[in-house]
Amino acid sequence: MIRTIIKPTKRSLTIQLPESLVGKVVEVLAFEVEEPIRTKKRITNKSSVEQLKKEFAEFSFNSGGYKFDRDEANNYE
Repeated sequence: MIRTIIKPTKRSLTIQLPESLVGKVVEVLAFEVEEPIRTKKRITNKSSVEQLKKEFAEFSFNSGGYKFDRDEANNYE
């Protein structure tokens, strides 16, 4: 499998396939990537944690101080 993300500068594109794909049926897809690809620059832990908090904010909840009591959960009487 080959996956390459490019930003074309013209309508025509030529690709080079590896020898292992010659003579086989292959599928070529072209679609717009909505989010920009992150570059390989180093991201600090603080900034990555903040980014994750923003991305997952809608999935978080406040337990309101609830604490799990294992003894109570296993009391079947």
